[in-house]
Amino acid sequence: MSTPVKFTIKPLCLVRNGPKGKLSLNPKVLKVLRGIWQPVVVVAIAGRYRTGKSFLMNRLAQRRTGFPLGHTVQAHTKGIWMWCLPHPRRADTTLVLLDTEGLGDPDKGDSRNDAWIFTLALLLSSTLVYNSSGTIDRQALETLRVVTALTERVRVRAGDSRDAAAADFVRFFPGFVWAVRDFVLELSVDGRRVNEDGYLEHVLRLRPGRSRKVQEHNKLRRCLRDFFPNRKCFVLPLPAEPEAMTRLEELEEGQLRPRFLQQADAFCRHIWDTAPVKALPGRAAVTGRMLASLAERYVEAIGSIGVLCLESAVTALAAAENRAAVAAAVAKYRQCMERELKLPTASQKKLGDAHQRCERRALNLFMARVFADKEQRYQLHKLQAAKEEFCRRNEAASEERCRAVLQELWRDVERRLDRGEYAVPGGSRRFQEHLGELMEKYHQRPGLGVKAAAVLEKFLQEHEGLERALRAADQQLSEYEKEQATSKLVAAAAAAAAVEAVRAMEARQEEQRRSREEHQWQLEKLLRHQQWVMLPLRVPQEQEALLQEGFKREAEALREQIRRLEEENEEMKKPSWHQWVLDGLSIAAEIFLPDLAQAALRKIQRK
Repeated sequence: MSTPVKFTIKPLCLVRNGPKGKLSLNPKVLKVLRGIWQPVVVVAIAGRYRTGKSFLMNRLAQRRTGFPLGHTVQAHTKGIWMWCLPHPRRADTTLVLLDTEGLGDPDKGDSRNDAWIFTLALLLSSTLVYNSSGTIDRQALETLRVVTALTERVRVRAGDSRDAAAADFVRFFPGFVWAVRDFVLELSVDGRRVNEDGYLEHVLRLRPGRSRKVQEHNKLRRCLRDFFPNRKCFVLPLPAEPEAMTRLEELEEGQLRPRFLQQADAFCRHIWDTAPVKALPGRAAVTGRMLASLAERYVEAIGSIGVLCLESAVTALAAAENRAAVAAAVAKYRQCMERELKLPTASQKKLGDAHQRCERRALNLFMARVFADKEQRYQLHKLQAAKEEFCRRNEAASEERCRAVLQELWRDVERRLDRGEYAVPGGSRRFQEHLGELMEKYHQRPGLGVKAAAVLEKFLQEHEGLERALRAADQQLSEYEKEQATSKLVAAAAAAAAVEAVRAMEARQEEQRRSREEHQWQLEKLLRHQQWVMLPLRVPQEQEALLQEGFKREAEALREQIRRLEEENEEMKKPSWHQWVLDGLSIAAEIFLPDLAQAALRKIQRK
């Protein structure tokens, strides 16, 4: 897609020729040039004043009016005037016409100003038209002698001598067309007819010999031949009758001489068809914006040091243009990437494919604008940096999206944590199950981008501590549960043992009770018998009688039996030993047995 260009509707003064011949540029016209991004074909015309240069340039512009025509002997054009037009033969190309102030104006009185005007026209143009009148004679050649002084005002490189090779200058010089106006002679050389180019070559031929006169003759011609190897000549008769020459702008095409129209058309077609796009060393095409920068550097050098260093000017221009080319390419790349991508991309390949497409477009723009750079200083490292920036942005967008999704899915797990669902035996396993469900839902979400796996891995690492804590708590709860189960078994066994012990004790107590009752009954029976037996013995006289009768031993045994029986009787009156045993078991149960055993004991006690 071509860039729209605002062409000028009329010529504008580009280079002003101020007081004392000081040259300056018109900022408004420079702005017009800077707005032209198309390649430019620059055709400049130079020659003596009052030779019809402006009329010929209007023919190139396909306009009857435009560049002002002078009708008096006084020079009309001052400085350099510019007219920007769409090229009549080439699309997306601008035709820039430069009409220069006439050479040899006696009112100026400073030939150096003529030389700089001519030099600027020569260096800015891609085709230089030299306009002369009558024939290619000595006067016409003398006017062109400014070419021989180029080496005094212009250097290809800083430090070059005045004798620098013409081949170096040719790299910067335009094509050359000699337009011989008002030509009335026959094109014949040495009695044979020649064409216009043959006529020019005959004029520029070198003479043999080494005399001073020969050297002077050859110097200018050698310069023209060396500096302008691509030469062309046109001869044009008077455009109209002499009495109509003062009002050429008013004449219709039918009022102009047919031979003039024929030659003028041939001249214009040649310029339109063959005049090249302006170029510089290392640059295939110069744009209007670059032409403006070049004009600035040339005029600045003329005003500051009075010597033009072509390579320095081009190097400075190249550096600025290459920086601008890189910036434009990077901007094009970013614009293309922004249009083609929606971050985050589903995969790195998708970003890579978009990068390749956008890189090709950026490189095309870059190559269309860049100067050749032998030192490779202007490689597109910034384009690579722009790609890396997009990669970072893509990763950042992916990370942001992934974190948002994980945070959303994690809320359910957090609510379960708050409710204590994982603080139970088996809670760690339940947490793992919910974490697996979270991961499954996460992978199902669209638009996660290239960092989906990395963000998930980091997320899981961040929660490893929680997982370990839940696992440890789960283990402790399981051990406690086992201990509780063991304790319950021990307590149940103890309770059962206690019940058995109580039952055995009750059996023993029952047996002892029956034995005691039997014993008590026997004792009571014995006591009744003893009381009956001892009744007569209570009388001392009876005891003494018994002793006397020889029953002393039996009396002592009876007395001992009575004492034991009395002690046993007293013992029986004390608190029941059965109750003492039960109390002891109750205390022991409170210390060593759980609630279940104690309840069993209390139940036994109630019985």
